[in-house]
Amino acid sequence: MEGTADFAAERRETATFAAGCFWGVEARFAELEGVVSTRVGYTGGTMAHPTYEDVCTGRTGHAEAVEVAFDPTIIGYGELVEIFFSIHDPTTHNRQGPDVGSQYRSVIFYHSDDQRRIAENIRDRLADEDAFGRPIVTAIEPAGRFWEAESYHQKYFTKHGGRRACPF
Repeated sequence: MEGTADFAAERRETATFAAGCFWGVEARFAELEGVVSTRVGYTGGTMAHPTYEDVCTGRTGHAEAVEVAFDPTIIGYGELVEIFFSIHDPTTHNRQGPDVGSQYRSVIFYHSDDQRRIAENIRDRLADEDAFGRPIVTAIEPAGRFWEAESYHQKYFTKHGGRRACPF
């Protein structure tokens, strides 16, 4: 049917999450029905055109992040946020498993006021439930410029195999 692709593109929304090492996070989101595409990169900092080596210094302010394009008629933003909280430890400051530094912090970067409200409501509910046994440190910040990571980081587990999520 003519125009179907254009109509589908109009329903696409973007979500951006930082939860430590971006390889496992991308792999988990990429396998979800309703996720149209994923890409890994850097966001939340001040340096323009950062490289992986730059971000690893911890001096750029950027976090390793995953940008998720999704069809909200198939999967809701709230479901993506719930999955985000289930695949990493949101109680550790600047750390996920063996990875330490501000580039591994837990952040939800929102693209609209609706996304901000949904993310805050879910984070607050999980905190009220004491879901992780410790305080949640996940930040919720407006999305800024997303710098795509080098090609060898994209779809890393698909290219190289390995774990589907980073441990916590």
